[in-house]
Formats: sequence, structure tokens, C-alpha cells
Amino acid sequence: MIALATAMGIGRFAFTPLLPMMLHDGVISLKVASWLASANYIGYLVGAIFCVFVPFSKPTVLIRIGLVSTLLFTLGMAVPWDTFWPFLRFWAGVASALVFVYTSGWCLSQVALRGHSSLAALIYTGPGAGIVLTGLAASLMVAQDWRSGSGWLTFGFLALGLTVLIWPVFSARNTLSSSAKNQANHTTTASEHSSTEVALLAMAYGIAGFGYIITATFLPVIARQVLAGSAWLDMFWPILGVGVILGALFASRMSQVRDLRMMLIACYLIQAVGVAMSQFFPTLLGFALGSLLVGLPFTAITYFAMQEARRIRPHHVASTMGLLTAMYGLGQIVGPPLASYLVSHTATTSAGFALGLNIAAGSLLVGSVMFVMLIRVYPISRKKLK
Repeated sequence: MIALATAMGIGRFAFTPLLPMMLHDGVISLKVASWLASANYIGYLVGAIFCVFVPFSKPTVLIRIGLVSTLLFTLGMAVPWDTFWPFLRFWAGVASALVFVYTSGWCLSQVALRGHSSLAALIYTGPGAGIVLTGLAASLMVAQDWRSGSGWLTFGFLALGLTVLIWPVFSARNTLSSSAKNQANHTTTASEHSSTEVALLAMAYGIAGFGYIITATFLPVIARQVLAGSAWLDMFWPILGVGVILGALFASRMSQVRDLRMMLIACYLIQAVGVAMSQFFPTLLGFALGSLLVGLPFTAITYFAMQEARRIRPHHVASTMGLLTAMYGLGQIVGPPLASYLVSHTATTSAGFALGLNIAAGSLLVGSVMFVMLIRVYPISRKKLK
């Protein structure tokens, strides 16, 4: 939980609550902000591809490297050398992918070996906790009229403290090895799933990356366009984080569902409603409820998809998770430049964001249909479940 709060909640998503401060300080424009966001997501993609093609027998080493890199690249954003910011955001993305993929694989494996698989989803409350923490902190910074550089510095030292706290956990003595018996039990299962099924799962998961990212990157900015002057503008991001935590807790209770793809369909539909809600109900309540609904399925989608990866590729879990994460990264890369293009080619900034969000919501509907197709073409038999 703490590792993901650091790498995702700070390393990736601290940019979102700090973005209005950076725009206010005049250090970047909205167009530059979209490219900084994409640089981070491109780095996330590169890190995920690394996980796919470079097998590594000691995931805890890469987790530690990723955590240290996260705090260093976050601290680096406090230095007013804007020429280097794209590189810092890129490498922060690489680091967050390494931490996410290897922490997920390591933790899911370790809790399963200890007989507590139902607890695995709890690690995905980490990004939500990080989002809430950075969101509330940024809200206080805005109230105190801090500059964005001070915000990056604060979040860098926060990442340092969390890394020191979690460091001893990722050690050899805390890592159990799977037995030959466990490996043998999965042999037949691994040969029963085609590469086509894996590819379709990865494509559907990639759509989720695009579906949420415009909201996750620009939510405070969008709120300022629609609800200018509201005292609650900086609270929608923490509300989204609360939704992430609640969704992960709910997912932890759903591990015994027969077909997790049904849960993925529900998650995509919920998130589609959340993405579109702020546009159909541009009120304080609409933004609050929309933020909550976008957050609820965020890491639940990840958990269910990663469990599917374990089900259909038990011998190649890390590489399959890396493939899914890479597709997710591709989806994320498209979102910010698309939003920037639409904003610059529509009558108003709010109209451009509205069109982008409607496209994103539509993509999530397409993703839900893809999971319906997967269920029909690749049903889970009761025999396989046993």
C-alpha cells in the first residue's frame, strides 16, 4: 500500500493537484502541461515494456530502485529548470511502472502463498491514499498561497519518508518461494488460454487507461473552468482518491466472484458515468459525485485485470501484467494531447474539455462491450474453476 501510494499517488499523480498552482505561477501553459503529463505516461509505458521483455528474478530490488527514483525525480521538479521537467516526468513514469508491476506481482504472489488471497486488493488502496494525501496538502498550499516549487519539494520529502518506512519490507527474508507443487497445479491451466484472449484482455484494459486519464490529469483545471470562484475546487481530487480507496476495499470482498470479467464490465460502466457526469451535471454535486464514481473503479479495474492475468498466464504473471500495463500506458498517452488539441480547436476551454470527456466516456462503454465478448467467446467452465 505504501509503495503504491509513493510511486502512484506521488510519483504520478501529484502533478494533478499541483497543476493549477503551476499555471497560476506562470511556469507552464495548458499545452505544455499536457505534454508534461504525456511524458510521464510515455515513461510509464516504457517501464511497463521493460517489465514485459526483461525477466528479473529479484523484483524487490527493482521496487526499491523505483521508490528511490520516484523521490529523486519528484524533488527535481522543485528546481526551476523547466527544460529538464519533461525528462524528470518521463523517468518518474518509468519508476512508477516498475514499482506498480513488481509490487503487484510480488504482493499478489506472497499473500497467495500465505493463504490470504482475499487481502491482495488492499494494496490498491495505496494510490487512493496517496491521491487523498497530496490533494489535501495541495489544497492547504493553495490556501496559503504557496508556489508550485514548494509543493514539489514537500511531496519529494514525503516520498522520502514513505520510502524509508517501507524499505525493510522488500527484503529476501520476507519473500516466500512458490513450491513445485504449486507450479505443477497451474501447468494445465497455463496451456488452456490462447494468445488471442490475452491480446483482447490487454486491449480492453488499455481502453481504461484512456477512459480515465483526462479526468485524472485535468480535474482541478476543469473544475476551475466550470465552477469558477467555488471554495471547493481543490476538494474534487481528494474525493476521487477516497473513491479509489473505497473501490479497492470493495474489490477485496469480490475475490470469490466466479467470473471477474463481470466485475470489470460494471467498473467500466461506473467510470463512464463518472467521467461524463461533470458535463451533464456541471454543479458542485455533479463534480463531487462524478469524482467519486471515477475513483471507485480505478484500482478495482487494475486488481480485477491483474487477477485475470494470473488466471490465464500463471507461469508468466510479471510479463503479462507488464503487457497489460503497457497497453494501459498507451491509452494514457493519448488523453492529454487530445484534450489539449480539443481545447485549442473549440470555442472555449470548457467546451474542449467537455468534448474530450465525452469521448473518454464513450471509450469506456466500448471497453465494457469487449469484456462481454470475452465472456461469450472464452467462458469459464466450472471444471476449470475446480
